[in-house]
Amino acid sequence: MKRKSVETKFSMCVQPSFIIGTYNEDGSYNFAPITWVSATCEGGNEYMLVISMFGSKRTKQNVIRDGKFSANLVNTSMLPLMDYFGTKHAKDGNKDELEYGVGCGEVLDVPTLDESPWVYECEVARSVETGESTTFFCPIRNIQMDENVNCEDTFDVDLTLFDPVVYSGKYHSLGKMLGKIGDFRAKA
Repeated sequence: MKRKSVETKFSMCVQPSFIIGTYNEDGSYNFAPITWVSATCEGGNEYMLVISMFGSKRTKQNVIRDGKFSANLVNTSMLPLMDYFGTKHAKDGNKDELEYGVGCGEVLDVPTLDESPWVYECEVARSVETGESTTFFCPIRNIQMDENVNCEDTFDVDLTLFDPVVYSGKYHSLGKMLGKIGDFRAKA
């Protein structure tokens, strides 16, 4: 394969799509799509969600103020809702032109989206400022997942069952599950 160098503005950052749920100062809920989401591990099974937010959006201000949020995985059926939240800003008024169900976290007092098949409830442990971005390191306090899906261990999550939206400048979906770690070593 022959490659070519391109400008660094091109970014193939493959990112899972989440809608972050927070409460505003007046107690109303706020939802915004965020795709700068990853995970890290402090040791053992202590996983942390790592989430970055740019600018001064209300969702970022809410996370800084309250130190907690929900991260609602977006599947393909939720694309209209994600796109709506992404184009309707809090400064433009309430985001209530589309119908959607809102619940509450089971461990943390955070708003959740009823339609999401996988929801993280997270608390902020620390944050790092980089220019206009803030990266939050957040222990996962609870996971709510579709009751029709069973996982046997940490690495047993078949993402195709959740039909997640992946973002890299445009919306994408996953095709199929290809295998597990070690399945291809013998074939190499």
